[in-house]
Amino acid sequence: MNTSLRIAIVGAGPGGLTLARILHRHGRAVSVFERERGPLERPQGGTLDLHVESGQLALQQAGLEDAFKRIARYDDQGSRLMDQHGRLLFEHPSPQDGDRPEVDRTQLRQILLDSLPQGCVKWGIGISEIRPMNDGCWTVHQGDTTHGPFDLVVGADGAWSKVRPWLSPYQPQYSGLTFIEFGIDDVDLRYPHIAKLVGRGKLEVEGGAKAIIVQRNANAHLRGYAIFRVPTEWAANHLSLAALKAQFAGWHPDILGLFDAANETVLARHIHALPVGHRWSHRPGLTLIGDAAHLMSPFGGEGVNAAMLDAAELAQHLLHTPDCSAAVQAYENHMFERVIPAAQGSAEGAAIQLSHDSLALSLAHLHQHLTPQ
Repeated sequence: MNTSLRIAIVGAGPGGLTLARILHRHGRAVSVFERERGPLERPQGGTLDLHVESGQLALQQAGLEDAFKRIARYDDQGSRLMDQHGRLLFEHPSPQDGDRPEVDRTQLRQILLDSLPQGCVKWGIGISEIRPMNDGCWTVHQGDTTHGPFDLVVGADGAWSKVRPWLSPYQPQYSGLTFIEFGIDDVDLRYPHIAKLVGRGKLEVEGGAKAIIVQRNANAHLRGYAIFRVPTEWAANHLSLAALKAQFAGWHPDILGLFDAANETVLARHIHALPVGHRWSHRPGLTLIGDAAHLMSPFGGEGVNAAMLDAAELAQHLLHTPDCSAAVQAYENHMFERVIPAAQGSAEGAAIQLSHDSLALSLAHLHQHLTPQ
């Protein structure tokens, strides 16, 4: 890799920051542009499990394995499944030797930010467009302000990427599923019965073409998602805990108690996805990682893991292939094929979620993947 290569990363999520960290660790300078004004401006979402072969591998390459272990919650890998009547159908206690510990997205982002030099992430810069130059380089623009030129611009800017249109005409399509996010604070002290209901890990409740997923986060916080199929405009007029509770009328009182205990912050997350097998023709000076490249539904838990593995693989190609364009093309060709199984699984999960037999399918999946052989 040419050490004078000028690289811009658009987006300071886990994928973009992982790429920046690995390159920085090997003495390469990068500029990360992030529209948020700081790391805590917007909630980063709930807990996630980093897989050994992808997310954890990327952190090893970033030299952050010890930092990850300090924030990883190995005690929160359990899983419970209930029906709408409160019947417990499956329980898998948190395994002592589990290799997919939970970690909060905000804490994961912070250890990545802490590993980068001051000024690497340029906050409050929302990129409105990128433009090609006559010499094959690119500039990025925030309104009338121009940044660059850059030899490579990496779109790590998520579902509605500003970089993607230069490579692909596809836009994410709404799956029909909406997640309404809610939170319960200080659950162990204030609501011990709810803490017991959820357990050490994740609780999923399904029935009546609806579902509730609740995850234990750090600091005794629970983050929940009420899931159902509605038009995207539903949330504009119904985004309240009372309206949410009404959606689940008739469910067991202990389950409805989740909404009674929730704080006032309620967010709508409409689930979109790019087509399975999404790809583009290589264009020198540009590429995509993470959701910008292969946005998929959260069913399967591959999103952040895939993004961080994208970053690790792209970084290795850039570090070990002298020609930038050849390095990027090698990354793209492998990534296109690698993400197909995860994208297929996520698409199938979204298709069957809340179907008439989704509860049976969820139970079969848990028995297959979590029951000791």
